[in-house]
Amino acid sequence: MDIKGKIEEIVKKIKGDDKFGAKFKEDPVKAVEGVLGVDLPEDQIESVVAGVKAKLKLDGGDDKDGGLLDKAKGLFGK
Repeated sequence: MDIKGKIEEIVKKIKGDDKFGAKFKEDPVKAVEGVLGVDLPEDQIESVVAGVKAKLKLDGGDDKDGGLLDKAKGLFGK
């Protein structure tokens, strides 16, 4: 699975679908699981959620991510 590609897909869906954006804001793990369509361990789902939040922040989100940018960088070895 291309994690970086899935993060991009989820970010695009959040930006283009207000209902999905609200669902992600309310329960990001459940929202991501729905998009991925596969059952992954909780820690992997949390990593994808962190990556999505970091990408949203990079694209102009707010600073209320709790350090998720640094966590996402660790995902991709940057």
